[in-house]
Amino acid sequence: MLWKEQGVTVLAVAAAYDFFIFHRLKLRQIAVLLFKRRNVSLLLRVTLLACWGLVLLAVRLYWMGNKPPSFSNSDNPAADSPCILTRTLTFLHLPAFNMWLLLCPHTLSFDWSMDAVPLLRSVSDWRNLQTVAFYIGLLLLARFGLRSPAKNRETNGKAHITNGKSCTNGHSYHAGSSFQNSDSELSRNIENGTKKSSHLRTTLPTTENVVVFALSLLSIPFLPATNLFFYVGFVVAERVLYIPSMGFCLLVTVGIRAMYIRLSRRSSKTLLMYCSALLVILYGIRTVMRNRDWQKEEMLYKSGVTVNPAKAWGNLGNVLKNQGKVGEAERAYRNALYYRRNMADMLYNLGLLLQEGNRPSEALHYYKLAIGSRPTLASAYLNMGIILMDQGRMDEAKRTFLTCADIPDENLKDPHAHRSSVTSCLYNLGKLLHEQGLQEEALSVYKEAIQKMPRQFAPQSLYNMMGEVYMRLNQLNEAEYWYKESLRAKPDHVPAHLTYGKLLALMGQKTEAERYFLKAIELDPTKGNCYMHYGQFLLDESRLSEAAEVAEKAAQLDGAEFDVVFNAAHVLRQASLNQAAEKYYGLAATLRPNGNNSEMNGLTERLLGSEQLM
Repeated sequence: MLWKEQGVTVLAVAAAYDFFIFHRLKLRQIAVLLFKRRNVSLLLRVTLLACWGLVLLAVRLYWMGNKPPSFSNSDNPAADSPCILTRTLTFLHLPAFNMWLLLCPHTLSFDWSMDAVPLLRSVSDWRNLQTVAFYIGLLLLARFGLRSPAKNRETNGKAHITNGKSCTNGHSYHAGSSFQNSDSELSRNIENGTKKSSHLRTTLPTTENVVVFALSLLSIPFLPATNLFFYVGFVVAERVLYIPSMGFCLLVTVGIRAMYIRLSRRSSKTLLMYCSALLVILYGIRTVMRNRDWQKEEMLYKSGVTVNPAKAWGNLGNVLKNQGKVGEAERAYRNALYYRRNMADMLYNLGLLLQEGNRPSEALHYYKLAIGSRPTLASAYLNMGIILMDQGRMDEAKRTFLTCADIPDENLKDPHAHRSSVTSCLYNLGKLLHEQGLQEEALSVYKEAIQKMPRQFAPQSLYNMMGEVYMRLNQLNEAEYWYKESLRAKPDHVPAHLTYGKLLALMGQKTEAERYFLKAIELDPTKGNCYMHYGQFLLDESRLSEAAEVAEKAAQLDGAEFDVVFNAAHVLRQASLNQAAEKYYGLAATLRPNGNNSEMNGLTERLLGSEQLM
């Protein structure tokens, strides 16, 4: 019930069992017997089940935010169709389609959304014949459960007729009665349920009772999936057939049993038993084969390619990506888009794969397509803005982040994930403004991010940047507060240790500052950036030899980072280690060829070296 709302239907199945199996009532007698004074106990049980059902539904609705979930049109295309005829014909056909899956489970799929089951748009569609046949069969079964009993009634395979009365399992059966006890006798049995319970269990229910209960078990748990009460987020979901399949198997068993009773020749009965055994074997083999598909995600998604190629290829691409098979994953994503070009999630996943593969221009193209398909896809705006920042297109990045921040989180499939992406967009926008020196604007953006931040969002980086902005604004107390908040949110957050160490050094707390720098190195000893900041601290403290050693260590660890290498050259120069400084200035120049600072400082070092030699 907590995950799938059809769990509440078990209460209705329990009520059906009480009526049709335990008390062996007929449908047409329920309304009369319930309101007899002697049937208070039965009425109380039914009322209790109904009340619990209402309570569970109310709790479930409250948990969902007092509104039904929203789904995309690809999840349930019929629900999104503007044509009443299309919706009606399709929704009437889906139960027949599910019944066919029970009768002939040859083609199964983990997902039947999108166009896996094409919409029925006209009465001339031949599938309407399947719909008509299904409902006629259902009505015939229901009529069998409601029909008036014949004079000669079989029960449990035995019927003994004696002077107009049948005796079954030692208990009298009146031919003119619609069930084994008369209304008055059954009413007394219900009234004295505890006393008569053993008597009621001594005889099995009639075939009609079993049929009605089987139909209840088949139909009641399936009701939430019919779109009768509310639209659901799927076309066909095989999981909703788990419980109805028990009613279906019960109907098949009752049918075989009835045929066995009516056949008089032993050879016919033997043939029927062999056919039944063959049926069990065939369905058993199909079950084993299907179970193999469920052993691994990759096998499951491959099995669904023929039914729902777009969704199957997309999910297969995710699995291949997680396995590190990047080329195969890209082909899978492109196959998915071949069958359905407007899948925003798939366009986004392909863009993410290309971005991680250092193909930013192609990734940007697919992020734009994803946004065009779903303008509320905040994660696409986020990654698109990051790529634009990396490419130096700051104005476009700003507009992208601002557009993302204005997207409302209403009627979204996953509002929590959406709010997380919006918060990340605001974080990156604030960082961009901070780097441009617009501290007041950055501070305003960060405050908005904190307001929109969902509970599951990890806030340490956001808090740390708040501290950096306040530090730039020379509001040191505010900066200290946010650095502490960052460390409280994540005690091992390395950037907060470094920035808080810089603040403490600025405030004159040198010993405490050094402790935070060393703690950052302890937390991430392979990160050259940690050594770089510590080296700068040592340089400011005029501990030149220590600073040079630490700075060189930083450059060795992060030799591909321009800032780390350039800082190392600067520290070495200050320590008068000119030859080493020239080496790292040269490396910095290769990392950023257009950087005039590195070239100029390298030239200065060479000149200084020449003067010393002279």
